Amino acid sequence: MSGATQSSAGRRFTALILAASRGAADPVARSEGISHKCLVDVVGTPMLVRVVEALTASPSIGAIAISIEAPEVLEALAPVAEAVAAGRITVLTSGPTTSVSVLRAVETLGSPYPLLIATADNPLLTPGMVEHFCAGALASDADLTTALASETVVREAVPTTQRTFLRFRDGRYSGCNLYALTGEAGLGAVRFWAAAERHRKRPWRLVATFGLGSLVLFLLGRLTLDDAFARASRVMKVRTKALKLPFPTAPIDVDKPADLALVRRILASGSS
Repeated sequence: MSGATQSSAGRRFTALILAASRGAADPVARSEGISHKCLVDVVGTPMLVRVVEALTASPSIGAIAISIEAPEVLEALAPVAEAVAAGRITVLTSGPTTSVSVLRAVETLGSPYPLLIATADNPLLTPGMVEHFCAGALASDADLTTALASETVVREAVPTTQRTFLRFRDGRYSGCNLYALTGEAGLGAVRFWAAAERHRKRPWRLVATFGLGSLVLFLLGRLTLDDAFARASRVMKVRTKALKLPFPTAPIDVDKPADLALVRRILASGSS
């Protein structure tokens, strides 16, 4: 059964895993002496396999697709390769940026809604996180839902983690690399970011896109989390909302060797 059919019948999500390499500059892949970060072993299991296992064990997920620029890399991961051969996982060719990869995936998959977007460098992902987020996304009236975790929740359990926390009037939050598009309208946000990515070397263009007033209020910490998403919704003409996850390890992905060391300690201790 296709992801689109499952979604319309039982509101099960199609899960898209972004697994493309960051190239030779990726500090994690370089430190481990491999081509792709998603292949890194984390306490006996490669990162991508851990993500696939978490999604496969989640009742909300009906189909899984992996977006990667070198599909042959997946042959090194027996559980993934077997699932691909059996038709349980679809492999897609990624684009030059994250947003382009998502747009290409949606075009190839047809109408894969609701669509859950995850990343291959999130080995602490659990079925509980997936279920909580998917339920919240479907319960909201948002076209695009973004998972966040508060600094308070994260620091209480993992005080040593080095996360980027965005400051709002009602607290500081870190992204969890989980996004949900409940329908085609959510693609408006993806297209917006595809255009914004073209301005990454000219930040004033990006500032102008959101408006100087919004930027100043954000930098001053005057906006609540909901205020910020409401403003973003008006600019992108897409209903966007933040969903706060109660899981302290949800935002801990692997961008640096120090992150990898922390994740290995957490999994080895069984505290994830």
